[in-house]
Amino acid sequence: MSFAPKPMKFYGLHDIEKLPQLSKLSAGQRFDMKVVSHVLPFRTNSYVVEELIDWDNIPADPIFQLTFMQRGMLKPEHFDKVAAAVKSGDAAKIKAEADAVRMALNPHPAGQMTANVPVMDEEPVAGVQHKYRETCLVFPSSGQTCHAYCTFCFRWPQFVSLDSLKFATDKSMRFQAYLKRHKEVTDVLFTGGDPMVMGIRNLRAYIDPLLGPGFEHLQTIRIGTKSISYWPYRYLTDRDSADVLKLFERIVESGKHLAIMAHFNHWQEMQPAAAHAAIRAIRGTGAQIRTQSPLVKYINDDAGVWARMWTEQVRLGCIPYYMFIERQTGAKAYFAIPLARAYEIYRGAFVQVSGLARTARGPSMSALPGKVAIDGITTINGEKVFALRLIQARNPDWAQRPFFVKYDEKATWLYDLKPALGEKEFFFERELRAMLKKKEEALTAATQAASP
Repeated sequence: MSFAPKPMKFYGLHDIEKLPQLSKLSAGQRFDMKVVSHVLPFRTNSYVVEELIDWDNIPADPIFQLTFMQRGMLKPEHFDKVAAAVKSGDAAKIKAEADAVRMALNPHPAGQMTANVPVMDEEPVAGVQHKYRETCLVFPSSGQTCHAYCTFCFRWPQFVSLDSLKFATDKSMRFQAYLKRHKEVTDVLFTGGDPMVMGIRNLRAYIDPLLGPGFEHLQTIRIGTKSISYWPYRYLTDRDSADVLKLFERIVESGKHLAIMAHFNHWQEMQPAAAHAAIRAIRGTGAQIRTQSPLVKYINDDAGVWARMWTEQVRLGCIPYYMFIERQTGAKAYFAIPLARAYEIYRGAFVQVSGLARTARGPSMSALPGKVAIDGITTINGEKVFALRLIQARNPDWAQRPFFVKYDEKATWLYDLKPALGEKEFFFERELRAMLKKKEEALTAATQAASP
């Protein structure tokens, strides 16, 4: 099936009153949307608006909730302060109130700006996070936007006006020297933002060097992207679509594995023919597509939604990879689901699908010590507990070691939980504290040394 080139139009805060589809909402609802959009980043595009959202089902439509701001995404006291500023029309006051709220939303959880930042030659390495031994994250400076923004995005600070919250590589491309030096790294994950907003020239600048001498230890290149959902024409009719696919082929031909880490939050995103064609085009290069999503209220908090999504992904040749727990940042309070409910949704979906769809791990929290999975709810010696394990960890030796925490029907995150069975702390806590202290001291010294 061939596709004609399709123009893409972006919509943001200043288009809320112009979009004809939003005329279905009241003036008050549109005002609420604008207030929240002054704090959390709002961006969507013509494909999402025209192809993915059921406008006869708003505000309940999951893709509408995924891409358009709702009043409940801010705490009432935060909303009221920003709303008053918006009504005043004072741009400086609006920015001041919005920035204050942003700093109260835990913009960089789980040590992203501190514990995850590596140091090389007594200087922090810009745009790199190295939390797990084998996997290194790279944030290309030219890939710090997306075709549309997810309302639950835990990387929302990348898209707002506070430069101190942004995370990106610098012009020196020191990340390449860091990777070359660290032979324990086997996997590089390009993330952002969305690396696939970059044109072919920038993609080549970041990827081509890794295919050459000095990087033989790198086995896998991963690209985290929402583009198949939000703009599948990236692989079909964009001016450099053919060149992008050739780059993918070259990665595979170099002997490295290429994994496209595709974000799909609901099966509706996988219905358009263009999405199917994009998946076929990517898989035709030899790349593998793995799929992941957080579990979020109002969007996919239903076992049937996940079962249908995983089944469709397998049918299309994708590999279900992760169900995540929504992180403690941004609109977490709006989207959060208790861990007990999250486990029941995961299990409810798991039992509905075949073995090929049971590759999805979770529900998993990307927490400070690592990726913590909920394996079950059980009773031991009369005490009801969650059974947990680390799928990935800052210390690889922590992985796959089961530990138990007291059952809490309201808990939504690891540190809402308390150790069970008489334990005073999680088994990794003492070592983690020492590890973080050492890391903080090294990063502080490096930052001070780099200051003029």
